Amino acid sequence: MFGELLRHYREAALLTQDALAKQLFCDRSLVARVEAGTRVPQDAFAKRADEVLGTGGALGRLWGLVDWYPQVEHPDWFRRRAEMDAEAVALSEYQVLVVPGLLQTEDYARALLSQTMNGKEAEDKVRARLSRQQRFMAEGGPLYTTVLDESCLRQVVGTAAVMRDQCAHLLAVGQRPNIRIQVAPADRPGIVRPTTSMSLIELPDGHRWVYSESLSQGHFADDPAVFARRSQTYDVLRADALAAPESAAWIGEAMEGYERTHDQARAQVDQEQLQRQRRRQLPGNRPRIRLRHHPHRPRS
Repeated sequence: MFGELLRHYREAALLTQDALAKQLFCDRSLVARVEAGTRVPQDAFAKRADEVLGTGGALGRLWGLVDWYPQVEHPDWFRRRAEMDAEAVALSEYQVLVVPGLLQTEDYARALLSQTMNGKEAEDKVRARLSRQQRFMAEGGPLYTTVLDESCLRQVVGTAAVMRDQCAHLLAVGQRPNIRIQVAPADRPGIVRPTTSMSLIELPDGHRWVYSESLSQGHFADDPAVFARRSQTYDVLRADALAAPESAAWIGEAMEGYERTHDQARAQVDQEQLQRQRRRQLPGNRPRIRLRHHPHRPRS
């Protein structure tokens, strides 16, 4: 439905997919996949498309009405956590090594999950992961604060382009009124960091949970004393980490670094292709054609 409506407005505006993509600051392939119904767009995509195409807000309204993930299944051990995310009034997280699932781009999630699985299983997990984000990214979403250890953005998942886009996504969602993203740099030895990633979840009934993960299992604790200790640790960590504006500047620098790495890799590929093309054009590298002597034609 959303893809068909997007195509209708794009064609009415006499724009190609490539022309629209340039105005939406994305790749043509994203526009094509959204129109084909094979890619779930972010609400920011819908709002920007409304502005560019002059729809009067139709795409944004439809985006809010569509049930984008009607048949998502989470692993049994994670289902309880996903149910909490669906009703939490506040969520605070500390993450090491990888960007938290609620903030991952589709390409980042796919690259990460493809390290341990492939094919349909990986795609199902990507779809399930993205389904958890919708509530927090919607207007009026619950409060979500997160502190990222520097390792989350130093460890390359996928390619430099994937990391560049992931950093750009963090900068974009960090501007939402309900989301705050902070970075705990490695060069600040005075920061007291939890020994593992953790989440502090507050439910509508006032019940509060501490959640952490091992390799293939989720761990929950609702002991008030445990929550109080973990909450105090988290509050101190947030106070010592970079403030949100400083964190955004740090993430921006990381994004620029990945952009340079991506450009260098692309330039190297282009140079190698050019060199191969030139080698093929050298006289000595041209294919030799042996002419068969005609028996009735005298040799010259």
